Amino acid sequence: MNKTIRASVLIFRKDIKSELRTRYVINSLLMFVLVTISIIRFALGDEKTENEILTGLLWISIFFTTSNGLSRTFVKEEEKETSVALKLSSDSIPVFTGKLFFNLVLTFALNFLILILFILITDYTIKNLTGFLITIVLGNFGLVSASTIIAAIISKANSKGTLYPVLSFPVLLPLLITVINATKLASLGIDTEKLSGELMILVSYTIVITVASFMLFRFVWED
Repeated sequence: MNKTIRASVLIFRKDIKSELRTRYVINSLLMFVLVTISIIRFALGDEKTENEILTGLLWISIFFTTSNGLSRTFVKEEEKETSVALKLSSDSIPVFTGKLFFNLVLTFALNFLILILFILITDYTIKNLTGFLITIVLGNFGLVSASTIIAAIISKANSKGTLYPVLSFPVLLPLLITVINATKLASLGIDTEKLSGELMILVSYTIVITVASFMLFRFVWED
């Protein structure tokens, strides 16, 4: 167990150092966030927009930003031909765990920025902050878990760019429907206890996807 944890931490640190050195993904995603938020601002204009519509726009921004970042998690290893070195130096579980933690850090940092900018440029109000934050956190955990294993699958394919949205949309659709509804209810001030149904779905989805990912990743990675 200690060996697995150490290997996972090393892979996580490798990805962090690599990204901080090149800043390729960070810079491209920051630009994507700024462009997306700017387009939303210009499209809304000075008109008053209902929270239901703004919630949908918020999760559109989060989904596409996350997709652009996480889809290259394993693709870059294949392009740089470093996947062979990873296979020889570590088991599959630490590789997936390290990548998963890296994606979580990247996603939460970006989504925090998206949320701040989105609130600043729109009239989006949050009446139940606790329920809203719980929903955002659970939604991001599920989004990252599913996106990481999908990224591993498409890294083995020839048409990597087109395959990611084809695979991710049906897998993420139940999560997106639930998280958008829960976020909307929380922003309107519905008590957290009344959101328990949606929150349980998010927790169940994340657990199932994560467990299935750990079980299947070895076959994908070693293929």
